Amino acid sequence: MSMSTPSWGPEAISELVAKLTLEQKIAQLTGFGVAEIFVRGADDAAAPTPDPGLVPVLRPHGVGHLSMAWFLGYDAESLREDLANIQEAVRETSPFGIGALVHNEGINGFLHVSGSQFPTAWAQAATWDPALVERAASVTSAHMRHSGVQLLFSPVMDINRDPRWGRVHETYGEDPELAARFSVSFVRGVQGADQENGVLATGKHFLGYGASEAGLNTAITQLGRRALTDEYAEPFRRAIAEAGLEVVMNSYNEIDGVPAAADSWLLTELLRGALGFDGLVVSDYDAVNLLRVAYRTAVTEGDAARQAITAGLDVELPGAVNFPALVDEVASGRLDERVIDTAVARVLTTKARVGLIPAFTPAPRPTSPAAALPDPGEAAGIRRSIAERGMVLLANDGVLPLTPGARRIVVVGPAADELRIHFAAYTSVAAREMPIGMRAVQEGKVAGVDPKTFVFTDIFQTRIPGLDPVFEDRTRQVHPDALTVLDALRRLDPAVAYAPLGRFAADSGDALDPAVLHRAVEDADLVVAVVGERTGWVGANTAGEGQSTAAPVLPGDQEELLARLAATGKPLVTVVVSGRPLLLEPVARASNAVLLAPLLGEEAGPAIASALFGEVNPSGKLPSTFPRHLGQLPLYHGHHHGSGYGHPTGTRHGYGDLEQQGPLYAFGHGLSYTSFTLDLDPDGDGQEGPAVEVADGTVRARVRVTNTGRTDGETVVQLYARDEAASVVRPVRQLIQFRRIALVAGESRRIVLEAPVERLHYTLPDGRRGIEAGEVTLLAGFAGDDIRCEATVTVDDGVASAR
Repeated sequence: MSMSTPSWGPEAISELVAKLTLEQKIAQLTGFGVAEIFVRGADDAAAPTPDPGLVPVLRPHGVGHLSMAWFLGYDAESLREDLANIQEAVRETSPFGIGALVHNEGINGFLHVSGSQFPTAWAQAATWDPALVERAASVTSAHMRHSGVQLLFSPVMDINRDPRWGRVHETYGEDPELAARFSVSFVRGVQGADQENGVLATGKHFLGYGASEAGLNTAITQLGRRALTDEYAEPFRRAIAEAGLEVVMNSYNEIDGVPAAADSWLLTELLRGALGFDGLVVSDYDAVNLLRVAYRTAVTEGDAARQAITAGLDVELPGAVNFPALVDEVASGRLDERVIDTAVARVLTTKARVGLIPAFTPAPRPTSPAAALPDPGEAAGIRRSIAERGMVLLANDGVLPLTPGARRIVVVGPAADELRIHFAAYTSVAAREMPIGMRAVQEGKVAGVDPKTFVFTDIFQTRIPGLDPVFEDRTRQVHPDALTVLDALRRLDPAVAYAPLGRFAADSGDALDPAVLHRAVEDADLVVAVVGERTGWVGANTAGEGQSTAAPVLPGDQEELLARLAATGKPLVTVVVSGRPLLLEPVARASNAVLLAPLLGEEAGPAIASALFGEVNPSGKLPSTFPRHLGQLPLYHGHHHGSGYGHPTGTRHGYGDLEQQGPLYAFGHGLSYTSFTLDLDPDGDGQEGPAVEVADGTVRARVRVTNTGRTDGETVVQLYARDEAASVVRPVRQLIQFRRIALVAGESRRIVLEAPVERLHYTLPDGRRGIEAGEVTLLAGFAGDDIRCEATVTVDDGVASAR
């Protein structure tokens, strides 16, 4: 899949590479952070501004990639102007006027104060509606084209099954099929169906990063090659084949003693061989440097650079710390210059593809209207739809929905009147916070941190207390029209009362006073508690990049708050704001209803209020399993036969100290204010045929879905498969298809769920991908633990065709 037929090709690229000096080649393989050209004016208090005149001084051989562009500009036009000026300086410095590849982040929307923001990826996955994410990504793509950004360092394709890891909110959850569907839609939204947008997405992190040992960031991944190939690589496989993914970023982890940034099996054999990838591989920030300073597989900069580039990693980012040493590696004979030429050719091919090489006539680019800023109204509508469909009703004994004015409601909880809590890392809010945190470190205001030895990536792990009020103020500046949950509830019911009870940290604010709590709720008919955890880059967050937790629980005194509220006997509705599964069994025991709000951004307040009062019927489904106990981790629905909690042949070995072995809330779980039934139906969509079948390489199930309640609603029908016998151990349950469907009260509809047989393929004992002949059970339901009907089909053996 490619943009129109270009006027360049491999031969022209090779000729251009041959014209470059070794130093110019290596310049094309390294990054250049915008902070390197920041200067201060006469007024030291003023924000620094970029000086493009420093480009030829600092990078005389040219610039390959421009890093951290989100620090530029204060609005869309100033960002565009800054990038244009820097790009002009780059073209004047680089050979043949070659421009720099400018990258930005965008998993939650374009990462800039001017960018349209969306609920985080985990919330997007909770919608089970990939089409919504494709629309959101197309808005982000428009921001890229307007600003002059060519690469988007998104989506995050990692599979995560351990909520101790702080970056769960950036992922699409635990399931390869769910993550693959959303990854494909995201890439298509950014690039266009035929890459007509002239900008490119970047799949990350390759590979197994979200499965790091004990949930620790950058730790070892204890997975075998079959699991990596069949499960964790599936989103990449599909995005490459179905959406034309052209750029991949390595992960920070190590597998079997080899860091991903220097793993030739990962980056060459698997990625380029088995998955058929032929694009550009860029490093995650400081990943090459970590070969020396963390993993100790390299002693010198030259060692690190040589290990990375020979493994198949083409570009070092964000700066040029190690790759410049490749000059000496070539001169000493330790590295063949042709290895560098291959990487440079990949960079120049990508640049030609997006129109950064004047010598080549670029493929037809979008006309000027396509480079305009996206319609704010369109972005707001998409954002609202994701927020409304991404909320998950975890539990409800009938107390919800509420009726405005019918009860005296008291709202409590530290998240009730805070806006910042609804935003994650890689958002406009987080981008505003980063310079504040960095400045505190550089000025020596963070206890125990030496500014002289501090490196950029340390900012994620550094606890910087005392900034919460500043961050809340910045959030309200960036999103002045956004409402807190309390504000939104009062718009629907002005009589709602508020008591500021509960803390995110036990060492901040006033301790919970039982007498104060009792007085606050004694006249209430019902209590709404809004609790959760803060997620971000810097500050005092409990989740975010580099911020793992030994026990993913509600921080501070929030569990105590809920227990004391439950003891009053008042009906308790709990809203949990989190971008990952938490250990919520104490919450479930205390509450009459639990609503999950998975980092919904600026639409969080109105969406939550609308759900509580029944204006929106919750329809989100969990993209990750919620465990009952910390000791169950990792816990996920698609575990193998002989492992995990769910087996068709009966219970296997479990935990003797747990009464129930399964999850608290299963993958795919999500309640509604109405009820649905699901049955096999041999006449789905008016097509005659059996209820289940395998025909023409397709697995097919025909089902009837009925809304049996009195309320209109939406649900997600999920189709799973179980290979009943194979020569390698297979999952007890594998998601292969799903469909969101809206039904008015009493409506019944027949639908067909189908998936190619290739969805069932795995690595056979001889190393090929395929499936062995035998029985496969198809299971249709509304959650991994809510299967309503099943039937068995026979599948012929087959092997995937060679690429």
